[in-house]
Amino acid sequence: MINISFPDGAVRQYEAGVSAMDIAKSISEGLAKKVLVAGVNNEVWDASRPITTDSSLKLFTWNDAEGKNTFWHSSAHLMAEAIEAKFPGVKFWVGPALENGFYYDIDLDDRKITEEDLVELEKIMNELAKKNNVYLRTEKAKQEAIAYFTEKGDEYKLDLLQNLEDGTITFYTQGNFTDLCRGPHIPNTGFIKAIKLLNIAGAYWKGDEKNKQLTRIYGITFPTQKELDEYLTMLEEAKKRDHRKLGKELGIYTMNDDIGQGLILWMPNGTIIIEELEKLAKQSEEAAGYKRVVTPHIAKENLYLTSGHLPYYADSMFAPMEMDGEKYYLRAMNCPHHHKIFDAEPKSYRDMPYRIAEYGTCYRYEQSGELFGLMRVRCLHMNDAHIYCTKEQFAQEFKAVNDLYLKYFKIFGIEKYVMRLSLHDPEKLGQKYVNEPELWLETEELVRNVLKETGVPFVEVKGEGAFYGPKIDVQIWSAIGREFTLATNQVDFAQPRSFKLSFTNQNNEPEIPLIIHRAPLGTHERFIGFLLEHYAGKFPVWLAPLQVKILPISDKFLPYATTVKNALQQVGVRVEIDDRNEKIGKKIREAELARVPYMLVVGEKEATENKLSVRRQGKGDVGQLTIEEFTKSIVEEIINRKSLN
Repeated sequence: MINISFPDGAVRQYEAGVSAMDIAKSISEGLAKKVLVAGVNNEVWDASRPITTDSSLKLFTWNDAEGKNTFWHSSAHLMAEAIEAKFPGVKFWVGPALENGFYYDIDLDDRKITEEDLVELEKIMNELAKKNNVYLRTEKAKQEAIAYFTEKGDEYKLDLLQNLEDGTITFYTQGNFTDLCRGPHIPNTGFIKAIKLLNIAGAYWKGDEKNKQLTRIYGITFPTQKELDEYLTMLEEAKKRDHRKLGKELGIYTMNDDIGQGLILWMPNGTIIIEELEKLAKQSEEAAGYKRVVTPHIAKENLYLTSGHLPYYADSMFAPMEMDGEKYYLRAMNCPHHHKIFDAEPKSYRDMPYRIAEYGTCYRYEQSGELFGLMRVRCLHMNDAHIYCTKEQFAQEFKAVNDLYLKYFKIFGIEKYVMRLSLHDPEKLGQKYVNEPELWLETEELVRNVLKETGVPFVEVKGEGAFYGPKIDVQIWSAIGREFTLATNQVDFAQPRSFKLSFTNQNNEPEIPLIIHRAPLGTHERFIGFLLEHYAGKFPVWLAPLQVKILPISDKFLPYATTVKNALQQVGVRVEIDDRNEKIGKKIREAELARVPYMLVVGEKEATENKLSVRRQGKGDVGQLTIEEFTKSIVEEIINRKSLN
């Protein structure tokens, strides 16, 4: 008999060789019908795989990230079976699960795949899914695996096999399809009830443009048709809210080949949004006791060697420049510069916590294939700050940072969020992570306790910490349910030692501070991209590039329109007059399309009575107000940074 430990602390005994599915059935037939995959001793296994020793067990369903990931990876194999049925002789590279859905990279030789082919492949997949074929795992010796793919003439799988050790190689078969795969997979194809193949793209083998270009097919599947329909509706809405489309329509930003890939040119409207975000950040940080600093965009190689970024982060940094016999790098992060400011003057415990902030410009060499509008760029402007504190001050400082996030969530109408606590992997100390096992455990527990005490929703993820300490990635969801990574909040116990930072404690002894890296508004690029989607381009008044458009019915009322404009400008409102000789209906429609929050129609009645006919974006006519009444109302809305609702 073996002992199986459950998440609630319960322990049950079973015969050796029992599977997670057997265990699920022993608890409830209803539960067993929902189980997609299992967590055995913190590893994700097939639910049918035998368990032979004492183990901890978690049962994952569609509602778990592990369940969805496995569901979509298994769907990629189902798609591959359909592709092989339609295109005999096709070769497969990799078919991973994505955040939403999956893809498979395939080599069709000179054959082309069309949108019509996708429709036919969907039909084949649906037919195959209904067969309830089991995903069968088999272990293979390396030579046996090599022989199998040599016979098939599949150079892609043979390439994958080169880096696999004998005794670690597994194949999966469902129906008539067999593939090299480490798994795991869902129990059978019958769980897949709704299928949509989304699009076709090209992808270089191994991501190297020197290699052959393969065909990449993207798809998504769900356990019910209702969930697929909801997802497709969300996709249609997302297309309308695409930040690249809206960014161009609203004159927010542009890019140019003469400037370079991933380098954003902020246009006047985008610059206004940037300035408003910076104003918000600076006001919030000043109230919280931060001091502002400004640092250079480049530094000597030795700075990044000391910080540890070059050994760990070199692939994401631009190549160095040679000057005066020394190497200089464009900075990819602000923290080393800030550490030098901390170290510029002696510090005592009376100076702690020491908080410094900067909207720092950083440069990161993202691969060209990974660049995406404002979301993945090579030049970014970060709402960065560093807090140097004692261990005793850490909890309060970390909580204050979390409170700042919550304040911003309320301002921007972000209702769904989760803090993703990223931990180290003990097996990669000295490689991916600084080799300080005790400090890792200590700081991770400090962060965990703060999150528990503040009651914010959080999840823990092993192996995704920064190289110098645990971090929190802040995940937020837009108004249509799309997930974004907003910002990061990191703890650093390594760089204070690397830079020999210290302060004099109450015992008149040197003490090493803890550092909190934080960027609650992330970067201008990513956050404005998020806001464009979140608001569908309809920014709240305080953030809108143009806040008011005055629409005179004819040229006769331009003098009164100018009076209104001057009154609004005097109190800081961004306002323009549409003085074109156009019908008022057209002026209103175009102001609506430009997402201007307020439209003020002025004609004979308004000019005579010193009033304004007020229209609100998306709501139409909201009545008449005097100039003074409207001015007071909009100023209050701007000062309080009221949301759209």
